[in-house]
Amino acid sequence: MYMPSIFGENFMDDFFGDFDRDWHSKPAHNKQPANLMRTDIKENDKAYEMAVELPGYKKEDVKLELNDGYLKISAVHNDNKEEKDNEGRVIRRERYTGSMQRSFYVGDDFTPQDIEAKFEDGILKIDLPKKEVKQIETPKYIEIK
Repeated sequence: MYMPSIFGENFMDDFFGDFDRDWHSKPAHNKQPANLMRTDIKENDKAYEMAVELPGYKKEDVKLELNDGYLKISAVHNDNKEEKDNEGRVIRRERYTGSMQRSFYVGDDFTPQDIEAKFEDGILKIDLPKKEVKQIETPKYIEIK
């Protein structure tokens, strides 16, 4: 069957290709969730160093919370763009609001004073000092006769 070239070579495959995908799970601006808040964690002698990518966010948009051994990073971004012509009429208006969060289990031994965080150039840098590991007591078995 001949199709106009605007549809491409496999129009029907392209049209029905995503039919079984969950339509409500598409993230904003075609970003995949795996690309959001990419985090690198490095270990050195004294601490764990985290680098969390938050491009387009400002320091004021980012919040860190430590609760029940979990370090939660959340970011909220609101963007309004409006362009007007020479006579003051709006010719384009775009709005974007988005938020994301991610949690890491760091253990119950940390307090907010232990953790250092710095935000620069769209990267949140977090230093978690190494804590002395508590030795787990080996079980004392009772012989069954």
